[in-house]
Amino acid sequence: MSETKALALELARKYHEEQTPPGFEPGVTPILSSGAVLDEDDRLALVETALDLRIAAGPSTRKFESAFARFFGLRKAHMVNSGSSANLLAVGALTSPKLGDMRLRPGDEAITVGAGFPTTINPLVQNGLTPVFVDVELGTYNASLEQIRAAISPRTRLIMIAHALGNPFQVAEVAELAARHDLFLVEDNCDAVGSTYQGRLTGTFGDLTTVSFYPAHHITAGEGGCVLTRSLELARIVESMRDWGRDCWCEPGTDNTCLKRFDYQLGTLPPGYDHKYIFSHVGYNLKATDLQGALALSQLRKLPDFTAARRRNWQRLHDGLSGLPGLLLPRATPGSDPSWFGFVITVLPDAGFTRKDLVGFLEGRRIGTRRLFGGNITRHPAYEEVRYRVVGELTNCDIVTEDTFWIGVYPGLTNDMLDYVIESVTEFCTKGVRS
Repeated sequence: MSETKALALELARKYHEEQTPPGFEPGVTPILSSGAVLDEDDRLALVETALDLRIAAGPSTRKFESAFARFFGLRKAHMVNSGSSANLLAVGALTSPKLGDMRLRPGDEAITVGAGFPTTINPLVQNGLTPVFVDVELGTYNASLEQIRAAISPRTRLIMIAHALGNPFQVAEVAELAARHDLFLVEDNCDAVGSTYQGRLTGTFGDLTTVSFYPAHHITAGEGGCVLTRSLELARIVESMRDWGRDCWCEPGTDNTCLKRFDYQLGTLPPGYDHKYIFSHVGYNLKATDLQGALALSQLRKLPDFTAARRRNWQRLHDGLSGLPGLLLPRATPGSDPSWFGFVITVLPDAGFTRKDLVGFLEGRRIGTRRLFGGNITRHPAYEEVRYRVVGELTNCDIVTEDTFWIGVYPGLTNDMLDYVIESVTEFCTKGVRS
């Protein structure tokens, strides 16, 4: 390392030390529902990458992909520019002609839940599949195995479900169900990195799994996401579709990794056409930058501490709010140990107050709240002309739409902040306080 670079990094370190976060002042300091927790190592990782002008995908991205795959015990991880892109790639990969008769085709059905984030559902629509919506259970906010089983039809080819706010669905049983019916399973693990089900990490049960690195999530790259799999065949397809759809697998800036760059004949192209410009998929450019890779790699080292903090914060809220009238508190799926994304609350019908009343009171105290994403997704204008099927009634999805919200458990919250949240909710529920 040059003296100038070492000096620049030392100055960045000193700058970080000078950044003194303000103390917590109840009712004044915002208590966020989510956010990134960034330290000196994260800042230096970004600065060093910037000093080296590594502006495209590069060595940090590749190191992160290898480390993240090892974390899950999977063979391949491909970093992308967002969790939404990860979902798009995961579904798109399953439509590849390289899968032969197993490929997904327009009109095939994909089972998912009716209450969730749109980008779990949008790739189904974008690839011409028919979403099949099932209801969720209140408390866990996941679909049950029975609901998923009941939704299977002769046209079903895919199950794609997110672990709700970090709380695993019955993924081992769902994976067995999918295998029995020759269905693909995609785990949307964007909210659940570090969660386990039956002692096994979520994200390791499906054919493909997706992760988001948006600042709200368990680790962050600013933006960014990842697609992981144990299948080398699927990994190769994901890589192709991420990288413009090209057939070549050379890393950026390298040539002739296969040692026969000018010896291919594919499609109706002339023999010897440059393999770097042969396209085997209708793809995209969804790569991440090396700045994102450097930050994600630094964050990954802190994931165990982040996971422990999320569990600890969730338990503190649960202990403090248990027994309050009018509230349904969350519960973990039996057999799971969630790395919680948030603490979800449903206001009961006989509460004597509404979700709007309670949320307004909390927001007035600078306590951030969020809806359980889209609630009943079929009620949104974006899906008015989308062809889908509903199995049973989306009764609980409607309850989520009207009466459910969540508050934060992310590692940046202190015990003083959490205790203020508990005191505020308790005051509202027991003393008749209204906004």
